Amino acid sequence: MSAASDQEHELQDEPEQYHWPIPPVEGWTVDDLDRIPGLPPHTELIDGSLVFMSPQRRFHTRTMYLLESALLRQTPDHLDVDREMTVKLDVWNRPEPDIVVYHAEADTGDDQTWFKPEDIVLAIEVVSPDSVIRDRDVKPRKYAEAGVPHFWRVEQDGATGLPVVHTFVLDPGTKAYGPTGVHFDRLKTSRPFDIDIDLTALNRRRP
Repeated sequence: MSAASDQEHELQDEPEQYHWPIPPVEGWTVDDLDRIPGLPPHTELIDGSLVFMSPQRRFHTRTMYLLESALLRQTPDHLDVDREMTVKLDVWNRPEPDIVVYHAEADTGDDQTWFKPEDIVLAIEVVSPDSVIRDRDVKPRKYAEAGVPHFWRVEQDGATGLPVVHTFVLDPGTKAYGPTGVHFDRLKTSRPFDIDIDLTALNRRRP
């Protein structure tokens, strides 16, 4: 094989270079997420900047499955549950909660990609190593300012490996969340409706 053929073969084997999206001067807006080509799955928009997700840990996916399954069984008929749907909080912020409980009437069909904050009854974030600051501070603060009435933050217990659920309710006067409990092993609450979840069922095939 000639040197020219070798060089051509090498070029064909090289992966195509990825071109990062270049933001406008004023930053991206929430509607841009549906228009920017080639974005990785679960891209969020925080303060006009794109935020890309790291690969999910097994704890993260199992916890989402456990909570989603339990909530689907216990949610009243006028509410529904979805995972990894973005919420347009304002023109510069479109985060993607891990799970949302929302008013069923807000369902617009199979092509829907986002909700309005007033559609959301409960937003849940499962904390990952790369999302600690966002999930503990940035995102709950923004959910509260947008009027989302309930928020759960879920972390992994370092001793047991099980989920620990921190529950919060919105104070409409201050537009900030107040804590309502920290739940180990079992999450039992009446807010925003009667919920009873066995957190020790994390790794059972039929929680």
